[in-house]
Amino acid sequence: MRKAGRIILVVWAVLMTIIAGGLTTFEAMRIFGKQNLDSKSATTSPMFDEEMAGGPAENNTVWENDWVRYNGNVYDYNEDITTFLIMGIDKDDEVVKEVQEGTDGGQADALFLLVLNPHDESIKIIGINRNTMTDVDIYDDYGRYMTTTIAQIAVQHGFGNGMEESCEYQVKAVSNLFYQLPIHGYAAINMSAISTINDIVGGVDVTVLEDLTKWDSKLVEGAQVHLEGESAFHYVKSRDVKLFGSSDRRLERQRQYLNGFIKAARTMSMENSNAAIDLFTAISDKMVTDITADEISYLAPYMTRYSFDASDFMMIDGETQKNGQYEEFYVDEDDLYKTIIEVFYEKVDYAD
Repeated sequence: MRKAGRIILVVWAVLMTIIAGGLTTFEAMRIFGKQNLDSKSATTSPMFDEEMAGGPAENNTVWENDWVRYNGNVYDYNEDITTFLIMGIDKDDEVVKEVQEGTDGGQADALFLLVLNPHDESIKIIGINRNTMTDVDIYDDYGRYMTTTIAQIAVQHGFGNGMEESCEYQVKAVSNLFYQLPIHGYAAINMSAISTINDIVGGVDVTVLEDLTKWDSKLVEGAQVHLEGESAFHYVKSRDVKLFGSSDRRLERQRQYLNGFIKAARTMSMENSNAAIDLFTAISDKMVTDITADEISYLAPYMTRYSFDASDFMMIDGETQKNGQYEEFYVDEDDLYKTIIEVFYEKVDYAD
């Protein structure tokens, strides 16, 4: 299925498909789904430096390859976690279409890691600042790799054909930022789908975090608003690029909106068991994803009872700087380490 598009929409699609149990879950499909998800990741665990990853020279306990040291404790990578990269692509096209090789694939203005943990039955989301400075691979107009440079992570999706190729480039960049974190699937959604998906769940209630009346007169800072139609689109997408830190503030709005969105989606899924199917039908031509039916069938039985609240939505600390015309966000490496350990690892008993 060809699909492409924007963050918040597919997060909800995955959640509602599983909550509603809208797909048949044959055991064979679930086995293939698990195998497929595992095979999609290029790595088996994050690749920390030797100081964190190495075990002591003499010890009665065998040191596992995916163990790391952090703040005096030892942690084991949770291999049962499944991680998806959700991308919001800065394109207003009604239908996803392939573009010529170059830089017209569309920038990933929204980037989120959706993390499903069967051990504690939790959902966590990690927001990634679109201006995060990291390694970005550069390709020429013929799709040939040229070099790797430090740039805003959002530009990586712009290279490629705007379809699966661009998504794979973006997955690699995010995985590398998180020390080669395993990523098991992706979904990219065009901006044009926001209003459609928002209205399918009946709209989302927010307290407007900043003045957006330049785009919508109802979006007055501090106002209690039930977002519908174009209002949802502007609340999630719009920002004044002339104001310093506008991307940071938009990311905070997206976090707030997504929390409300998931709440509305859960409510609707209890009323309409076909809600997820309705969603995929509505945005199927606006989304690119490598998530398959057998993979969803593997995840479905677990997601019905997974917990999620506002505290499960995290963002990496860092500093935004202005360098010439563009803003640059530099992550706090200590906070990045901490987040990876907290979300993807579990403490083990280990005595030196």
